[in-house]
Amino acid sequence: MITYQIISKTGGRPVNEDCTGMHQVGEGYGFFLADGLGGHGKGDIASRTAVEQAILQFEAGNCSEETLKNIFEAGEAAILERQEAERASQSMKTTLTALLLDENQIRWGHVGDSRIYYFQNHSLVGRTMDHSVPQMLAAAGEIREKDIRHHPDRNRLLRVMGVEWERPAYQLAEPVSRRGSQSFLLCSDGFWELVNEKEMTAALKRASDVGQWLEKMTALVEKHGAGTNMDNYSAVAVWVRD
Repeated sequence: MITYQIISKTGGRPVNEDCTGMHQVGEGYGFFLADGLGGHGKGDIASRTAVEQAILQFEAGNCSEETLKNIFEAGEAAILERQEAERASQSMKTTLTALLLDENQIRWGHVGDSRIYYFQNHSLVGRTMDHSVPQMLAAAGEIREKDIRHHPDRNRLLRVMGVEWERPAYQLAEPVSRRGSQSFLLCSDGFWELVNEKEMTAALKRASDVGQWLEKMTALVEKHGAGTNMDNYSAVAVWVRD
């Protein structure tokens, strides 16, 4: 059984440049989250375009690796086309996360610093690695992993959609089989910067359903962000219970 809950909030910003989406085709589910960059009404166009294309590609395909690649490549092409039409090449970019599930396998991919967290039996297995300067510094051992959240260059991204790619900028994870109790969290940086992995796991262990899990994490985001000019924050929580 697959259950899910989605939130997307403006925070302290005038416009919500995050976009979320979900689509079901038969036994297949697709979940998508994008965080637009650029401001002035352009970041939200980029994120919306990415999610719209993701849904179209998922509907036309299935939960295969090819479909996952098409989601990112079609989104990239559509954003570049929109940039040209609106003369907005510098201000219409976005991250994208995509999670595809069918009755047998689970696949995911990402570009940018929106994350996908993977939990098995209420324990964190891993997460996507940000395409950002702080993540690169952490990988090189120059800063600690936990320092990414508050690093002064945390918004400097190395890969996004909306920039011409010499080679694919997106990154695909190895697929996993559906088994036991699996939980996934897709979230923008405005969400994960304000709730850490230990808190996510504790909330998961205390939650009786997927909605309660997301509710507990969102409460922490809002608590930790109180009194600040919070970024947009969005998340898609997915439970797979077979």
